[in-house]
Amino acid sequence: MLIPMRPASRRQRGLSIVEVLVGIAVGLVLITGVLSLFATNLTNSRRMLTEARVNQDLRVAADLIARDLRRAAYWQNAITGTTVTGGLSTPVRNPYQAVAVDVAASQIDYTFSRDTTENNAIDTAEQFGFRLNSGALQMKVANVWQTVTDPNVMTILSLAIDNTIPPVNIDARASCAVTCTGGGCPVVTLRHYRLTLVGRSATDANVVRQLVSHVKVRNDSVTGTCPA
Repeated sequence: MLIPMRPASRRQRGLSIVEVLVGIAVGLVLITGVLSLFATNLTNSRRMLTEARVNQDLRVAADLIARDLRRAAYWQNAITGTTVTGGLSTPVRNPYQAVAVDVAASQIDYTFSRDTTENNAIDTAEQFGFRLNSGALQMKVANVWQTVTDPNVMTILSLAIDNTIPPVNIDARASCAVTCTGGGCPVVTLRHYRLTLVGRSATDANVVRQLVSHVKVRNDSVTGTCPA
């Protein structure tokens, strides 16, 4: 009797050196792509946080300036400018100044005054202003300059307070008790300023932002007089 021959079993083989090298190469490519994507996302996240910090600090600085500018030339006794005396309404000059620019200093100073002691005279405690000093925004309070931004976080590159919006003059002749004609009649002037701030991140020189806002001074200027 013939006995059928069984085929010899094949021996189990592992991966060849070529297959191992190909697998390692593919794995390295995948790991490199993942690490590159992670690094890109991390960089973008840091950049977004830096931009948000610069934008927020610029807004806070601009709001601080705007709030103070709106009160420039405030005068407690401004009502005396329209007081009727002897049948005439005689506008009185406001002793407190609006925004003035001092270019004599090493940096440009924007100064103004407002009434705080109600004595109709500019005192030391009634002088205010803003300026840049070594990349930091400084605020003048009671005639003393104080730093209000941190140069280790953000460097202020430029500060500009421009009266670029033409003042709006309102005819105030109706306030006179008698008819007023000519160029010396009372005029109420509405003042506007354009505030421009440019800041750069102290940790990323590529992050530079500019903020522009418009501020209307609440204390209008009265010029001219009513005829006698």
